[in-house]
Amino acid sequence: MLKATRICFTVRRSLCSYKSKEHDIISKIIRVDHAGELAADRIYAAQMAVLGKTSVGPVIQHMWDQEKHHLKTFEELIPRYRVRPTAMLPIWDVVSYALGAGTALLGTEAAMACTVAVEECITEHYNEQIRTLVALNPEKYKHLLEVISKIRDEEMEHHNTGLEHDAEKTPFYSLIKSTIIAGSKSAIWISERI
Repeated sequence: MLKATRICFTVRRSLCSYKSKEHDIISKIIRVDHAGELAADRIYAAQMAVLGKTSVGPVIQHMWDQEKHHLKTFEELIPRYRVRPTAMLPIWDVVSYALGAGTALLGTEAAMACTVAVEECITEHYNEQIRTLVALNPEKYKHLLEVISKIRDEEMEHHNTGLEHDAEKTPFYSLIKSTIIAGSKSAIWISERI
């Protein structure tokens, strides 16, 4: 009897540990995606404040409208999956707005270079998350996979839009792009943990 009780306890502890690990993975995914979509919303808000009345204004507005929808989606997923948002949201809000305004003040091409860099980084990140969810349990996380895949596709569209609007003509394009990507990867790492 004691041996059977011990085996049941061990199995239950293993299952709880697995569920906890799985919840940690899902929490990281939703937490960082929510933070990233907030950042994108703030970047485009700032770019609209600077470039909204220019010829590229409608293009930025279209991307911003999609980002607003992405943010709303993750705001709905946070309570659904019982995820705590990152504590860094106030900082990402300010830093992202500054990035959007700063690149927009450098001109349309620099604003589009910012878009290319951020969207390239986030597209890669979403692809990693999709692979993780497929390996974890594609049936259980079918809805989350659909959401992330759709948003990933729209982010890739933004990336391509940036290229179509002369992002690569920005002076010091490679430096700007690599700096923004490095900052984005750092923000992802921090947001997953804090």
